[in-house]
Amino acid sequence: MKYCLLILTMLLFYTAQGHEETANINPDVNTKKGVATYYARRFEGRRTTSGRRYKGHKLTAAHRTLPFGTIVSVKNLTNGKMVDVVVNDRGPYTKRYIIDLSESAAKELGFWRKGESKVEISYKLP
Repeated sequence: MKYCLLILTMLLFYTAQGHEETANINPDVNTKKGVATYYARRFEGRRTTSGRRYKGHKLTAAHRTLPFGTIVSVKNLTNGKMVDVVVNDRGPYTKRYIIDLSESAAKELGFWRKGESKVEISYKLP
């Protein structure tokens, strides 16, 4: 019985901790934390899933589930820099990353050439 209570208490603690991280002040805005990466230069000019061509100088992004055209605010948790990007592609296809950014967005966030960075994304669904 003691072990059951201990396990139940631990489970409730971990559930509460996870809920605090995703709790939002504004209920209309969704926020998630994770790791971001950016497109390689070899994708320049190729068609994205939305049908538009990828242009590294534009502030665009790929996300697995967000609708095309969604504006996402991305904050680099390492240095505090922020940028707004428009979702126009699908990906990243690995669970390790939550968003793929264009080269220009990665430069503005200060992690271009580093490969990846811890970020917080926030967006409002229509």
